[in-house]
Amino acid sequence: MPSTIVIGDVHGCADELEMLLRAAGCSPQDQVVLVGDLVAKGPDSRGVLAMVRELGARSVRGNHDEHVLRYRRAIEAGEPPPELGPDHREVARALDDQDWALLASLPLYLRLPELDAIVVHAGLLPGRALEQQDPQLLMNMRTIRADGSGSRRSDGVLWASLWPGPELVLFGHHAVQGLQHHPYAIGLDTGCVYGGRLTACILPEQRLVSVPARRAYAPTTF
Repeated sequence: MPSTIVIGDVHGCADELEMLLRAAGCSPQDQVVLVGDLVAKGPDSRGVLAMVRELGARSVRGNHDEHVLRYRRAIEAGEPPPELGPDHREVARALDDQDWALLASLPLYLRLPELDAIVVHAGLLPGRALEQQDPQLLMNMRTIRADGSGSRRSDGVLWASLWPGPELVLFGHHAVQGLQHHPYAIGLDTGCVYGGRLTACILPEQRLVSVPARRAYAPTTF
């Protein structure tokens, strides 16, 4: 029976992505889904995007994908582009039309109804319909404050610990927290680009597989 392999934040770590797919026993019949942040910080963003195309993989949009897209949108509109750090600027200058088209096509969330699952980059507010979620929180949320608002910071309760289900949510974005395994939510950002690991959750059995980073590509300044 084909599996669905959901993969945490890759951040341009193409070698580790290839290693993880081998470790997960990925076959042509399997579905590969990524939680976003395909590009930036790591060594080979274009290589990751090429692999996504070759695999026919699906992905949601991460905040770092959005950073470079925002730059591209400003340039195309003839507006002053937003300030980018050196790494993101390098990525934005290197991408070709195919790469930009792939990034621009990434949705903010994916429903996997056959698995009763949702994939999102960062987080969801419990009690709010998926279609009514704040796009910025979908790409950036880490915690929920005491007043019930979503936060990009670690100044509240982990949102995933409050997610009531029944749909299982698979997400990334929170490398400092590492692997999260809550009753109805699994966080897969294990900090590969910072020298940690790249992690996948294989559905439907929820089997976790990970591989170590070859080295730290970026400083751990969260």
